[in-house]
This record gives sequence, structure tokens and C-alpha cells, in this order.
Amino acid sequence: MLNDPRSHGLWEKTAPLPPSTGPLGGDVAADVVIVGGGFTGLSAALHLAEAGRRVVLLEGNEIGFGGAGRNVGLINAGMWVMPDDLPGELGPLHGERLLDLLGNGPRVVMDLIDRHGIDCELERSGTLHCAVGEAGLKEITERARQWQKRGAPVMLLDADATARRVGSTAYTGSLLDMRAGTLQPLAYVRGLAHAAVRAGAILHTSSRVVSFARAGSGCTVSTGRGSVTAPWVIVATDAYSTGPWETVRREQVHLPYFNLATRPLPPDVLKSILPGREGVWDTKEILSSFRMDRAGRLVFGSVGALRNTGTAIHTGWARRSLKRLFPQLGPVEFECEWYGQIGMTDNALPRFHRFAPNVIGFSGYNGRGIAPGTVFGRVLARHVLGEIGEGDLPLPLTDPKEPAFRGLKEVYYEAGAQIAHFAGERL
Repeated sequence: MLNDPRSHGLWEKTAPLPPSTGPLGGDVAADVVIVGGGFTGLSAALHLAEAGRRVVLLEGNEIGFGGAGRNVGLINAGMWVMPDDLPGELGPLHGERLLDLLGNGPRVVMDLIDRHGIDCELERSGTLHCAVGEAGLKEITERARQWQKRGAPVMLLDADATARRVGSTAYTGSLLDMRAGTLQPLAYVRGLAHAAVRAGAILHTSSRVVSFARAGSGCTVSTGRGSVTAPWVIVATDAYSTGPWETVRREQVHLPYFNLATRPLPPDVLKSILPGREGVWDTKEILSSFRMDRAGRLVFGSVGALRNTGTAIHTGWARRSLKRLFPQLGPVEFECEWYGQIGMTDNALPRFHRFAPNVIGFSGYNGRGIAPGTVFGRVLARHVLGEIGEGDLPLPLTDPKEPAFRGLKEVYYEAGAQIAHFAGERL
């Protein structure tokens, strides 16, 4: 994307084409203007257009340019924070409301895919949160207990059952979440874009917003080549925010994350690695994730940026890791490599902001964008439509706040991942 093979890698190579779009030119009016063409913005556009609203969406680059088109593709339920901790962070009302919404998030994603016929390599086999050592097993055991008391279809697997599903004896156990699954993320976000266009939404790419102003009872956003005036603005730019709402980016610490994709594996090897096509991530502090794509490529990722010295360090570590996890692979060749930025808030939870009257947005998905972005987009649409009030939203209203030492933390995360991966898996 934008002639950079390391921005979207395999997903750009295998995703269906997006709808035909172009830059905004001239001044137009709408009922709602949406800024950002990722999961949140396109979900909101789709639901608003289906309700008969005139929607104009402005994307600064291309559909799915940010985290939506770069991520691993795990459709997870919930957030990183333990379920029982959410009421303490958000209060009992919002905490339980958010747990319910995000616990059902994967089903919303899958229903949208079915309803709109989105070709995005959907797998409904669940995910496996794999435990590394006794500390990891203790963590997932507690996570399983907290979800099970809420009736979630999660199951704790022992080391042997985990080895049969994963194809590796590296883990002491795993948490199987049957609400979850995997998909091709760029294909999914492009599918949402096609669905939104069919519903009547107008999408403009290469249309970076450079200014915002109140205009009577409405708002005007400008790209420099044109403007949109509307009673409502939805800000859905998240970790890649620039311009008038760069404050959203500044309240998040960027954590780089890369993915590498092997060539399609031979049939005999495919039978032994993730035969059920679950998505996987582990409990390490510098975590790893892996899953299969439709063609049988193993997609393997971890914290780090594929630039400068990081490219050789992280790819070398990945080869060593895969050799340890899956000796049956033999020599590993990577067909694609890419990376992006995860926006992390200080409590690892998303935020709801009102930037001005009728200018609203959710942000801060902390590496859990597919289901939360989709359901939050629908929530924003329902709020604009007047179906739910601000007091009924799943998150309390907060003001953007930049974390202390944000820049230093970002340097630390990128450098720390290089140091850990340079030394890791050498024994």
C-alpha cells in the first residue's frame, strides 16, 4: 500500500480490491461526516447509511491503511484487562456494560460478514491463549474462571490437548475461546467499505482532514481541496490520528508489531500445525502470535518494527522461534513481512471522547481492534441516530490526556524488543 511492501504485506497481496474511491473535491453537505476508514469508521458509515442518513467518510490514505489493514487478524472477545478488573477501572455500570458488549463482539463481526457476503477468509474455530510456564498457566486459569462465571464458552485445555491443537509441545496449557476466530483483516475492512457504498455512503480516500470549525449548528471539516459540513462528526482515526484530532494519537503510546508469512506449507505439515485453524497468542511479556491463512501460510508475529536493524533481528529471531516451536517445518522462508503500530492507553482500555458538541469518537483499542472497532462503530451510529443517549454508552466520557514520557516509552519498546529478540531462542 502506497508502494510500501512492509506496510500491509500478505494482506495487501491476497485481499480483494476495495471500492473505487477518490479524493474529496469541492464543498458538500451531509448528515454525518466520518474521519477515518478503518473498522470503526466503516462500521459507523454502514449502519448510518442503512438507516437512511447521508454519510461522507474521509480517509487520509487508503481504506484500511492504519491498524485495520495490518493486524494479525484475531477476532478476540474482550480486552487485555481481566474481566473482573473492568468494573474497578470503569465503575460497575460501564465495566459490566463493556464486558457484555465486547464479549459478544466477535458474533457481531461474523454476522456482518454473513449478511453482506464479505470474502475475508473467516474461520470460526476460536482462539487459543497459550500458557508459557507455570506463571502463564496461572494467568489463563484465572482468566478462564472469570469468563466462565459470566457464562462465556471458554475452556481450559491441558498441555496435551494444547499440543494436539497447536502442533507444538511448548505450552503448559491454553484457554480456548469459542466466541472468537480469525479473518483476513484488510479483506474484512474492504468488505465493510463495499457494504457501506452499497448502502449509500460516500467514501473519499487521499482526503486527509487538515482543519475543523464550528459552522452555526453544524461542523465543517476541510481537506484543503474540499470540505464537508454536517451536524455530526465521528472521529475514527485512532492511533494513526493527525491534524485536528492528533490529540488521539498523543494519548496513546505506540507499540510496534510485525508479522511474517511463510510460503504455503506442504499438506503433511499442515496436518500437524493448527489443524483446526485457531488463532494463537501466548502469555509472554513480549508476546508472539500465529495463525494460518486460507492458502496454508503460517503468519507469525511479535513486538517490533521491521526497519533499520530491527528487520534482520526480528526475522532471525522468528526463524529460530519457529524452529523450536515447530521442528516439522524445516527451513523457513518468509514470503511477506510487514508491521504497524498498536496504540496503547495507560490502562489498556479504549476511550470515548466528545471533542466538541456533536463531535465524538472511540479510540485506544490496545491491539483489539477488529471486534471492538466494529461494535463501537455501530454504537456511534446508534448514538447519532438518537437510539441511545450518552449515558447509555459502554464507556464514560473522558478528555484526551497525554501519558508521561510517551516518546521515551516508544523508543524503549522498539529498542527493547530488538534486544530481547537478538538474544532470544539461541540455546
